[in-house]
Amino acid sequence: MKITARKRLALLLSALTAASLFLAGCAGQSTPSSSSGSGLSGKTVALVGYGDASPWGAYYNKVYEAALKKDGVKILDLTSMDAGTQVQNFNQAVAQRPDAIVTLIWDTAAMAAPIKKAVAAKIPVIVVDGPADPSVAKLAGVYSVLSDNVALGKAAATNIVDGLKAQGKTSGNIIAITGTTSMIITQDRMAGFNSVLKQNPGFKLIDSQDSNWDPTKAGTIAQQLLAKYGSSGVQGAYGMADYLAIPIVSAAKQLSFAVGGKDGLVISGGNCFKAGIDAIKAGDLVGTATEDPGTIAAQSADYTSQFLAGKKVQQHVVVKEYAVNASNLDQYADLCSKA
Repeated sequence: MKITARKRLALLLSALTAASLFLAGCAGQSTPSSSSGSGLSGKTVALVGYGDASPWGAYYNKVYEAALKKDGVKILDLTSMDAGTQVQNFNQAVAQRPDAIVTLIWDTAAMAAPIKKAVAAKIPVIVVDGPADPSVAKLAGVYSVLSDNVALGKAAATNIVDGLKAQGKTSGNIIAITGTTSMIITQDRMAGFNSVLKQNPGFKLIDSQDSNWDPTKAGTIAQQLLAKYGSSGVQGAYGMADYLAIPIVSAAKQLSFAVGGKDGLVISGGNCFKAGIDAIKAGDLVGTATEDPGTIAAQSADYTSQFLAGKKVQQHVVVKEYAVNASNLDQYADLCSKA
């Protein structure tokens, strides 16, 4: 059949109309967002944690925030170095009604009331590193990703006791320079530390002082305690973080104490840092323990992402921790050298 020019024009117009209708239909269909592979774009997390002035806090914040931002989550940075400011920041977070509040607690008791306020407002709270006050820790709406702080205390005591035994000693006096004693983190670590000493009754904790996680204050306390007891009166020392243990090393050397070796002061750190790893290599520290900021940051970021995505998560998770010393230093040196 012969197709006239007029009919060809009609067919062309019909095809163009069909194509335009098809494209219009495609334009109306939704497409996956390219900004986030996890579908968390638009979610908001208030981070009420340790400030960047803390080397541990700085690295934790860097890793945690990068992971969540990669998932499309907006972070409200409400970190601080002061317990009172943290309470204010937490209350501010509640008023802003984020999808979750993630907190690393400075003062356990002081944060109980703000956490109750968040629960009442139906804002989920994820507590990281150290637990919340027992009055709120198990409430519905309160979640946690915690360091095994009892294990960390046990690791430090074991490092010291084994180091003293390696010197041929069956007894010895030990001092401890701790973090903030109002924090359950500190209390749990000392409970673990003392449990090991109880199993080794020749080794005794004779003095324990709160440094508030301040290395400058730790150095002053170390000078005072070592001068008070003398080299014959103290054989071991625990700095609850590596940056609290290094000032003990410095104070001991300034007071002409022998450090490490066959008969020197045996010192262990905790929650490992590069300075602690270097000190173990130098023979100044007998050991440390994990609880590095990068590991718990990555785990708590993954937990937060799963929670925000509506996936089923355990309400309370504990991160496994390990003792670090010369025997396994190569295994943990890189992990422990991020801060």
